Amino acid sequence: MPIISVTIAEGRTVERKRALVRAITAAVTESLGSRPEQVRVMISELPLDNYAVAGVTFAEAEANGEPA
Repeated sequence: MPIISVTIAEGRTVERKRALVRAITAAVTESLGSRPEQVRVMISELPLDNYAVAGVTFAEAEANGEPA
């Protein structure tokens, strides 16, 4: 039973996360030959203050109008 863990910055819509889960499930079933009901996907969302690139948190970048 494949178990996939995905960590993303918070802020995506439910629809986006559902689309991600469907795409991951399709990729796993195609590449591993698993049945969709065997695939488990766990999404963890990080607060923007807890996610940084180059020493700048996503919250800081967003506040400054910069792309995260």
